[in-house]
Amino acid sequence: MGSEERSVRTLRGVGERRAQALERLGIHTIENLLLHYPRNYIDLSKPCEILSAPFDEPCTVRAVVVKKGSEIRAASGIRMYKAVVEDESGSLELTFFNNKFALDALEYDRTYLFYGRLGGTLQKRTMGAPQIYPADTSAPFSAVYPLANGISNRVISGLIAQALMLAPNLPECIPQQILDSFHLDGIAQAVEMIHRPMDAETLGRAKRRLIFEELFTLAVGVGLLRTRIRQCSAVPMQPHSLQAFYDALPFTLTNAQQRAIDDLTGDMQRSTPANRLVQGDVGSGKTMVAAAGAYFAFLSGTQSAMMAPTELLAHQHYSGLEPLCSRLGMRVGLLVGSMTASQKRKLRERLAAGEIDFCIGTHALISEGVTFRNLALVITDEQHRFGVEQRAALQQKGAHVHTLVMSATPIPRTLALMVYGELDISVIDQLPPNRQPVKTYKISSGKRERAFGFIRQHLDRGLQAYIVCPLVEEDTEKEATGLCAATGYMEELANGAFSGYTIGLLHGKMKSTDKDRVMSDFKSGQIQLLVSTTVVEVGVDVPNAVIMMVENAERFGLSQLHQLRGRVGRGAEQSHCILLSDSRSQDTLDRLQMMCRSNDGFQIAEYDLQTRGPGNFLGQQQHGLPSLRIADLSTDTDTVTEARQAAKQVLSVDPDLSQPQHAALRAAVGRLMDVVGERPN
Repeated sequence: MGSEERSVRTLRGVGERRAQALERLGIHTIENLLLHYPRNYIDLSKPCEILSAPFDEPCTVRAVVVKKGSEIRAASGIRMYKAVVEDESGSLELTFFNNKFALDALEYDRTYLFYGRLGGTLQKRTMGAPQIYPADTSAPFSAVYPLANGISNRVISGLIAQALMLAPNLPECIPQQILDSFHLDGIAQAVEMIHRPMDAETLGRAKRRLIFEELFTLAVGVGLLRTRIRQCSAVPMQPHSLQAFYDALPFTLTNAQQRAIDDLTGDMQRSTPANRLVQGDVGSGKTMVAAAGAYFAFLSGTQSAMMAPTELLAHQHYSGLEPLCSRLGMRVGLLVGSMTASQKRKLRERLAAGEIDFCIGTHALISEGVTFRNLALVITDEQHRFGVEQRAALQQKGAHVHTLVMSATPIPRTLALMVYGELDISVIDQLPPNRQPVKTYKISSGKRERAFGFIRQHLDRGLQAYIVCPLVEEDTEKEATGLCAATGYMEELANGAFSGYTIGLLHGKMKSTDKDRVMSDFKSGQIQLLVSTTVVEVGVDVPNAVIMMVENAERFGLSQLHQLRGRVGRGAEQSHCILLSDSRSQDTLDRLQMMCRSNDGFQIAEYDLQTRGPGNFLGQQQHGLPSLRIADLSTDTDTVTEARQAAKQVLSVDPDLSQPQHAALRAAVGRLMDVVGERPN
């Protein structure tokens, strides 16, 4: 057994409890541990002077301890301990939360490196919960790892140090000619340097190599999926006129909608299954493309199914499409989990008998016992809310069915080719006429009360509003971070600025039934003001909601802010988006001003990709892709392009990776695609 295959239980300090904690991080073997890459690094090589350190950005200062205070107990019960440190430029007040040990460990007149986020004023600078290092530390970078309960950063670092000493023979999955062509280090050197970088240059080389490997493996896997799809056969549908569909609409489709419909129906007339992504901004009319596809399938004597991520969205699609489809002679059904057993049984019987032409539902559509007589088109709404396995489960209800994926998340084309590499892409880049752009404003907390008054004016007119917070519940470090939490904020508003108004609360920790109930009450107007987390990013249409206020707007990516803004502006009334932030960072101010200037989701997405820096543009584990350890599809766009080129180069000479020199690559792709339920044959 190679050292990379050994259990982490063979390492010193790993007992039963620690092994279980490591398993929560997906770490079972020495190889898993070595591939548990740092999520960040603390740069200790260039400490700032206190007076010149930037506000509201992580930084390191080198200072001497001159004062230690006694315990202070806040009203919330949090114990705080303060210390004062100095350098030649000025002084800095440190605050430790529920951590007396950190204060006690500091020695008077000794110099340390303190890492944290500066706050306070020019006259009194502060840093909450700093990390502390000896001033004479020799390591220029301190690795920060993803953690789980029961595992500290110090423990992970120690275990990785042990694993590196074993010098495991990690498999090299990138062919030598690719390593040479793109000037990449070998796997062993890259892994060593990602954990123990000697300087910024070696860290950059290690990151580039490991990021390339992940994106290259993903690109090869996507290429194999695309090849497999192209090898499937389908019964081509005959051409049909959609004029009756267009005549039944009370409005004229945009040219972009028309192009997407032509793309889809053209696909459905080929001998290979359609596999198309229709990507469009919020409110661009993607649902009409889906309806046209379902009608085209109906004219061919086959069935269609549309899967939505929530019952409310499924109901919304059903109530919006059923009258249109009925006028065209189509029989439409609804299947959601909250239906009675009798209702579900009757609908399943009708589906199996072919008495329903178009079935709209939730994941209940893929439950056991649901069969179709001749399913030919599968539509998934808000694809990033479904894993590939769920999409595949619905596809398997028919034989080589056509697939339409709809996404309201604007993704630049280079990125979309990686995320949806096995799909053909249609972009709806026009909004229906007569839609008023949402007016967007950036304000600081000093104008919060004015914003509340503005919201109350609209509520008094019978309109509705959202207030979005970045946290669900209070954080022990809230005083240091200043972040709003939905639960406490809702109570504060109900007892203060919005006393006498009906306020609802919505967040991701609630049960699905409770979330659906709150959104239903908001849609019906029973709730005037909804305080929420980003769970409303994908939600039902509430045309009466005209104000979206986002607290701590600097904590969100622009594309996410754009999705939140898309919750309003759906009716005839002028809508508004208020972005509240006290950030002093110029980059943050520039990003928020971009939101104020533009309502174009694709333009905003491009800007977000170029300027946001490390982060997850797409959101955690979206789009059914496996989690990437180190690559970031939002910021590593140049490497995405290189990885796709390299994947094409390999697959052009070895389309199924059967050659011996590609055995390690095939194994890596197999592991990767297993994660998403799509192991290539």
